[in-house]
Amino acid sequence: MKDLVRILIGPLVWLSAFSAVYGLHGVACAFGWADIDAWGLSLMRVALTAAWLASLAVLAVTVAVLHSRRFGSPSGFVRGVSIMTGWVGLMATLWTLFPVVVTSTCQ
Repeated sequence: MKDLVRILIGPLVWLSAFSAVYGLHGVACAFGWADIDAWGLSLMRVALTAAWLASLAVLAVTVAVLHSRRFGSPSGFVRGVSIMTGWVGLMATLWTLFPVVVTSTCQ
């Protein structure tokens, strides 16, 4: 069971980050965060960027943990696959959530 969790943790963290950031986008649009200034940017942009960077940090730590001897699988196959899926989750988060951070907001 632990091996299954190791293999799926990267895509599952990406799934939760994707849902959270797009959910935050909807909440921010509904409550007018795009019109509130925070540190020279809109509150919406600050919140979305913070959520995106936090999810990237969580996935980077996940990949580092999967590389470690302490938490990695003793099976070479599971270890390799879990590291690859961890990187897939990290790259998917970088690629799919980047547009939310840099493109136009609520219309």
